[in-house]
Amino acid sequence: MTNFDFPAFLVLASVVTGAIWLIDARWLAPRRRAAAGGAPVKEPVVVEYARAFFPVIFAVLILRSFVVEPFRIPSNSMMPTLLTGDFILVNKYAYGLRLPVVNAKFVDIGEPERGDVVVFRFPLDPSTDYIKRVIGLPGDVVGYRDKTIYLNGEPVAQLPLGRYTGVGSGQVMTGAREALESLDGVEHSILTRSRAPDLPPGCRVLAFGPVKVPEGQYFVMGDNRDNSNDSRCWGFVPEENLVGKAFGIWMHWDGARDGLPIAWSRLGDGID
Repeated sequence: MTNFDFPAFLVLASVVTGAIWLIDARWLAPRRRAAAGGAPVKEPVVVEYARAFFPVIFAVLILRSFVVEPFRIPSNSMMPTLLTGDFILVNKYAYGLRLPVVNAKFVDIGEPERGDVVVFRFPLDPSTDYIKRVIGLPGDVVGYRDKTIYLNGEPVAQLPLGRYTGVGSGQVMTGAREALESLDGVEHSILTRSRAPDLPPGCRVLAFGPVKVPEGQYFVMGDNRDNSNDSRCWGFVPEENLVGKAFGIWMHWDGARDGLPIAWSRLGDGID
């Protein structure tokens, strides 16, 4: 969802502003005061800015690294659960605490469950964040045929909901079949097109039958099943690539919508 390494920027900015503030407070400021004979001395502009920005940058680093991080949905692959233009919040500690930049886990809190909507670093390009739904856990055998997921040999139940009507950037999905799917009790809507192949173009992982999810990895899919680049195409998501669990929508802005680009009704919605 983004290629800019914001965590690295925050770490670097924290180190630079903190170092400037510390060096000045520990060594340079006392020298200035001594040279002025104890009279008030104005600190350099760079020190003034460092002292002002360091607490803010460091607080954002801690919050974004260990608590919650915002993301923007750039595509239709998770429709109808998430729409293009949704701004979402991701729980960063749901699957354990990780050090920023190096992504090494130092506190183990929990593991993904079937049905979770997760953000992860794309295995083929870790600089890019993806968002999909967890379908298969380590050890599961996952198959997909006739628009139906098979978990360990059993079909995942679907309840038809009729034809979908899209808006804004999602208008292209108008007329698709919408169904309510349940993964271990997690109910969510999915979209399929009867005439589309089971696997999107270029997907080969499931071309010849079910696959077993290796230990420490996860099988993920988009809710817009015929328009999602997911585990059917490139394989599994390693545990170390997990970023967090998506849990809420705080803004929706889609310039392709008729009238106002903001969908006020989506603000504050949870993500199932």
